[in-house]
Amino acid sequence: MSLSIQDDRTGRVRAPMTLLALAALGLGGAGAQDLAAYNSLAQNLDGAVTARASSAQAALTRLDAAQSALDTLSPTLRNRQIVTGLKDALGSSRAALGRTPAELEAQVLLARGLMRKALYDQTLALLASAPQNGAAQVRVLAREFGLTGDAAAALSSDARAGRLERTAWRLERAAVQKVSASLQAARPAQNTASYVNLARATGWFTVVQDSAGAGTLTVSQFGDALRQLTAGDTAALTTSLTTLRQGTAAFAAALASPPAATGRAPGTQTPTPGTQTPTTPPATTPPAATSPTETTPVTTPPATTPVTPAPSAAQGAAGVYAALGRALAATGHADNASARAALAEAGTALAGAPVALRNAAGFDALGSAIAGAQGRGALRPSDVQALIGGLANLENAAAGQPVSALDGSSVGVSRWFSGWLRVLVFALLAGLTVVPLYLLNLAFGGRNVYWRAILGGLALLMLPLFLEGLFGLLGAFGDLFGAAALRNLTNLTLSQGAYALPIWALLGAAAIGLTAFGFRGLCEQFGLLGNAKPSVQNTTQHTSIDWDEDV
Repeated sequence: MSLSIQDDRTGRVRAPMTLLALAALGLGGAGAQDLAAYNSLAQNLDGAVTARASSAQAALTRLDAAQSALDTLSPTLRNRQIVTGLKDALGSSRAALGRTPAELEAQVLLARGLMRKALYDQTLALLASAPQNGAAQVRVLAREFGLTGDAAAALSSDARAGRLERTAWRLERAAVQKVSASLQAARPAQNTASYVNLARATGWFTVVQDSAGAGTLTVSQFGDALRQLTAGDTAALTTSLTTLRQGTAAFAAALASPPAATGRAPGTQTPTPGTQTPTTPPATTPPAATSPTETTPVTTPPATTPVTPAPSAAQGAAGVYAALGRALAATGHADNASARAALAEAGTALAGAPVALRNAAGFDALGSAIAGAQGRGALRPSDVQALIGGLANLENAAAGQPVSALDGSSVGVSRWFSGWLRVLVFALLAGLTVVPLYLLNLAFGGRNVYWRAILGGLALLMLPLFLEGLFGLLGAFGDLFGAAALRNLTNLTLSQGAYALPIWALLGAAAIGLTAFGFRGLCEQFGLLGNAKPSVQNTTQHTSIDWDEDV
């Protein structure tokens, strides 16, 4: 059941890969997987691809860790054929270390397809019997399929309600979009980019091959295309790609509308342990999954086509930065609808980032923070600024550079001190600003010009807090009810943007001037400054202080 069969005399690939690891995909029985082991396996497989660009030994270390994670995960996988396929895929990935980075990436993409297939089938089986117990697996599915924000929330809602047909539909639609995108990027040419894109499309189709919407599409068709690409048969590959694209377009059209609520996953049987799909393709047409080659050794990619390097962390972060920048601009003028749309784009861009970024510490936390911000009421610029700082930290972590503790703290704080909590706290503080001003006036009266100056200075110091509380609350109600006039009142707060900083500075200067004038006058009144005599009369029998006395 080897995934890479070599000719002993030439060392060249004679039958590069059997699709046993892709076709052995029966539905497993109900039961929860070890999600920690699943996540570890995914991270180490992706990490091996990243490490291979610089060091085969480092990639081997990650594959060893992946093997340990698979050993832990295997007992919790109900479909034993998928377990066998994953073991073979890992063995083939080790063999690919001695050839090209592109071949390792392709093997990992196929293995990741098997992992998602197992998680998809087993989660649906679990939801069929106990929807309330599948929340954790649904969250992992949402992340794996790139669903964030409203899309992830809708998936979770359908899963909790036991709407299996809609749960499966949302996942299938996301997978088919990825199949389509990868096929569109593939070209009928023997080059590394097409090879990797075709392997990616195969891995994603593996997950949803059992859907009724798949029509005539089969895993073996994808395998044939891989074999044709490897053999350099561009004429046959052109025909195969056309067929695959048309079939995928029909698949996507079948998923255009949500299914009727039946309580079952569309186009599948009720998951039953032991149910399996065909396991062995025809021996005469073994599909390929090795680096593109025809007459050259497998250790060297085609001489006519340079190997396309994997996207770096900086390249992967560029799309996320762009989307977050649009979200920041939108929140800067209280256009929260546009801000949420931009945040959704940021989440999608982050989910599709290269493994160099996905494998960095903090990736999952940042994805969760972006998803949380999309559903948050009363969005403010500081919420998006924190996400940008978190992305910068993620980028630095991927590059092995120091991260900012301040940016990391900002992301954490923005996740809880934001939205309506922030609104209500500042509204309460705004209401409390009148208390010290009232007590000051009550205690010292208003006839003394110096006390009036101090009262005015304190009022100006508290004005930014008052504006934040009042207009922040009104803006939050505007965001909640879709009232643009109310929502735009947020722009009158002094924390909304740079335009308010000069106003804040002027208020602060006026407050300092008034309070300094008032306290200096009182000091003169009490004889602490200048030549004025104190107005406080002290006797042994009586002490009288006339706070209202004019100077």
